Amino acid sequence: MAALAWLLIPLFAVVGAAIWGSWAQRSKTIGDVAELAGYARFRDAMERSHAGIDGAARELTPEIEMAPAAAAPPSAVRSSHVSG
Repeated sequence: MAALAWLLIPLFAVVGAAIWGSWAQRSKTIGDVAELAGYARFRDAMERSHAGIDGAARELTPEIEMAPAAAAPPSAVRSSHVSG
């Protein structure tokens, strides 16, 4: 009876490996298509929300857009570029 138990262990391992292998090789394209479609909807929603925010900000503060760029004081912060 002990020999039978020792033979069942590899048998269960082979059956488990076959189940795992078939699961790992399944077609994943359906999930990818759904995820890509969801990402496209998210991107569209973000573009719409940013357009709405930008439009509202322009309506509230139109003088910012009208100010000439030369009127702004020069920045005191300098960027250091190291070439190498």
